[in-house]
Amino acid sequence: MLEAILSLGGIGLTAAIILGLAAKKFAVEVDPRELALLEALPGANCGACGYPGCSGFAQALAEGRADPGDCTPGGKETVEQVARILGVAAVSSDPQVAVVLCQGDRQHAADKYRYLGIDDCNAAQKLIGGPKHCPGGCLGLGSCLRVCPFGAIEITPQGLAVISREFCTGCTKCVAVCPRELIRMTPAAAEVHVLCNSHDKGAVVRKYCSIGCIACHICHKAAPQAYIVEDFLARVVYEHHGDAAPGVEKCPTKCIRDFAKGYPAGSSFLGPASSSKPDIAA
Repeated sequence: MLEAILSLGGIGLTAAIILGLAAKKFAVEVDPRELALLEALPGANCGACGYPGCSGFAQALAEGRADPGDCTPGGKETVEQVARILGVAAVSSDPQVAVVLCQGDRQHAADKYRYLGIDDCNAAQKLIGGPKHCPGGCLGLGSCLRVCPFGAIEITPQGLAVISREFCTGCTKCVAVCPRELIRMTPAAAEVHVLCNSHDKGAVVRKYCSIGCIACHICHKAAPQAYIVEDFLARVVYEHHGDAAPGVEKCPTKCIRDFAKGYPAGSSFLGPASSSKPDIAA
C-alpha cells in the first residue's frame, strides 16, 4: 500500500514539474495595457467594433489594429478612457442610434395571410416573402428585440418594433438581423425621420398601408434642403435635419415622425405616443 502511495505521489510530482516547465516555456506574454483596456470597455460583447467581443477589441487596441472610437456603445467617456490608456488623442465619431423605418403595425398595414409560424422575422420572410402586403414593412416578430443586448427594443401590442433613442448604443446588431433592412443607423441628434421603407408607387402603398410614404413631394416642397424623394420614397437629408420640422406638419399620411414629440403608437418608451389610427384603404 505504501509503495503504491509513493508511486502515485512520484507520478504526480513529475507531472507537476513537467507542466510547470511547459507553462514557462510556452507562456504568451500579455500586454498589461490589454487588461486595463478590457476593464475600461463596457463589457457588452456586442461586436459593433468588428471584433469578437470586448476581449478581442482590447487586444486589437493594444496591438494598434483598432481605434478607441470604434466602441460606439461605450460612448465618449469610454473613448476618452481608452485613449488615455493608449496615450493617444481621443477622437470619437458622432453618436448614432438605430431607427425602425416603419409605423405599419396591424392597425395601419394589411397582411397577405395569417402567419402561424415561429416568432422569427427571418423565418417569416422566407414564407412567400413574409405575411405583410408591404414588401418593406416591419414583421414585428422580435428578431431585433432578441439580439439587442441593451434592452433598447420593444414590440408594441400591435406588432411593431420600436427602438428607444435613450437606450440604443448604436451597436448595429438589430440592423444586421433584420431581413427587410428597414432598421437604419441615423445621427443621434436627428429627431425627425421618414418612417417608411416601401418603394412602391403611392397608389399601391395606399392599398396596403394608411401611414406609408406616397411620394407626394409635399415634405420636399415644405423643406427643400431637409428632404429628398427617390424611387417613390422620401428621406430626410440628415445634414439638414434641423430644418425638417415643416415636413412633419405637412405630411398627409403622417409617415414623418418627430421623436422629440413622441414614439409611434403603442410604444411604452418615454414620450407621448400618437393616437391617430387611420383606416387602411380598401
